[in-house]
Amino acid sequence: MAKVAFLGLGVMGYPMAGHLKAAGHEVTVYNRTAAKAEKWVAQHGGAMAATPREAAEGAEFVMACVGNDDDLRGVCTGPDGALAGMAAGSVFVDHTTVSAKVTRELYAAAKAAGVGFVDAPVSGGQAGAENGALSVMCGGDQAEYDRAEPVIAAYARICRRIGESGAGQVTKMCNQIAIAGLVQGLAESLHFAEKAGLDGRAVVEVISQGAAGSWQMSNRYQTMLDDHWTHGFAVDWMRKDLGICLDTADETGASLPITALVDQFYKDVQKMGGGRWDTSSLLARLRKLG
Repeated sequence: MAKVAFLGLGVMGYPMAGHLKAAGHEVTVYNRTAAKAEKWVAQHGGAMAATPREAAEGAEFVMACVGNDDDLRGVCTGPDGALAGMAAGSVFVDHTTVSAKVTRELYAAAKAAGVGFVDAPVSGGQAGAENGALSVMCGGDQAEYDRAEPVIAAYARICRRIGESGAGQVTKMCNQIAIAGLVQGLAESLHFAEKAGLDGRAVVEVISQGAAGSWQMSNRYQTMLDDHWTHGFAVDWMRKDLGICLDTADETGASLPITALVDQFYKDVQKMGGGRWDTSSLLARLRKLG
């Protein structure tokens, strides 16, 4: 078992850190709001630290799951950042969805300090984190990945190294691009069924068994039909992720017309007050349009 620090106890990080403790690892947590760390320690045991540096001191692995590029830089760099407290030979594992640019920047900073850096964004949402069934897509040096993978296994259904530093983040972009189109298609299908006077549940029961079936359909159609959006992955976070995808597409020359369109639909949902709604709330936008 390893000595591990976990930085960021949001809806994903909180249960992920819990799985590490349950697996027998020695876990120290840090959260920007200390009350969340206190709650975690009261529930799971382990220890908490006042800064990322303090959490990282003596840790073999430091895992992070924070909000965005700036949040990640904040917990990694500076006098109170994790890299300042990590010993040579330890490994930083970043589960945040961020740009490949900041990943490669921090990979270089870590390498200069003799520390490994693995970008390891996750897919599976809050339910996947709570159930320890996340898909983890990784980039970085093979040796550091090989060391980190048994620790990541505490909350992973599948974990794979895709390539060099940044490859995990680019793979997560592929994931979000695929989801955006799927959710919009599902929303339109259910909206169409409603307008045609059909029973949406009966429709899904049939079409989900054929080529139209998907994880989104199986796991979200009931809440969509019930106009229930207060769960799952928030629209605000999806727009952050799609912004990263579109910026990267500009850099690489990729064409993402559907992604750009769905991003604007999510902007409409935000204007409706749905920034914290689940991404399946694209149906709410269609219902509002009539």
